[in-house]
Order: sequence, then C-alpha cells, then structure tokens
Amino acid sequence: MTPVVRIQREDFDLAAELATLSASRHDIGAVVSFTGLCRDEGGRLTALELEHYPGMAEAEIARVADEAVARWPLLGLIAIHRYGLVRPGEQIVLVIAASSHRSAAFEAADFMMDYLKTRAPFWKREHLADGTIGGWVEARPEDDAAAQRWS
Repeated sequence: MTPVVRIQREDFDLAAELATLSASRHDIGAVVSFTGLCRDEGGRLTALELEHYPGMAEAEIARVADEAVARWPLLGLIAIHRYGLVRPGEQIVLVIAASSHRSAAFEAADFMMDYLKTRAPFWKREHLADGTIGGWVEARPEDDAAAQRWS
C-alpha cells in the first residue's frame, strides 16, 4: 500500500477522497478521517497564509506517511494539505486512514495529524482583520507535547 500525499492550492472533497479509497479495497473495516479548518481566532483573522517548499514538503510528508504504514496495518492512507490563502471556515488539511480494524486507523490518523501540526515543513502567517499581515505562527507547546508520544 502506497500512501497518497498531495499539497495543493485548491480545496479538496472528503466524499470524493473516501469514495476513491474504498472503491479499490473491500477489506477495509474502518476509516478514520480528520479535516482541519481555518479558524477566525475570535474575529481577529481574515485568512491564514500557508507557504511550503514544493518537492521538499511532499517528500517529507511522504516519509512520515511511510512510517505510519510501517507502524500500523493500514489498507489506505491519504494526507492532503493546502497552501496559499485559506479563509476562516475553509478546509486546510485532510487525513484519512483505513484499516481492517478501528484502532490502527485512529492511531495512524492521530500520528499523521500530530506530525502535520508540529513538524511538517509549512510556514503559516496570519492576515488580520485590521488589514495588516501578522507574524509567522509558531507551533503551540501543547501540540509539541502531543507529538512526543510517538517518539
């Protein structure tokens, strides 16, 4: 099983991704999906700008997806991350993990999201409601702490 990793500007369709995944596998017993959305941070943000190095980001996320496949008995794994300007309420990230049983699917999806949230090679900058562009967003300590459990 080869994980699907995509970094794209355009939005994604969860239903279409699930349909593609399940159409080719009839031994899947559990699918766990996570969709991350852009928050407005209490009305403070009008957008979040995401940048990456093309090629490098895909390769690094694929490396971690391969690690998930080695750790859990997965039958499918999809990781999609958007870049560019993402407005509040829009989708940013999608992880879908499929396995014969729920435990592996839940753990693999959680593992992938902890990685994407803390160490994936993306840079995030806030566009503020007052029209200014804020600073680059750092990973939160609680996200780093959550990711430590996979070490």
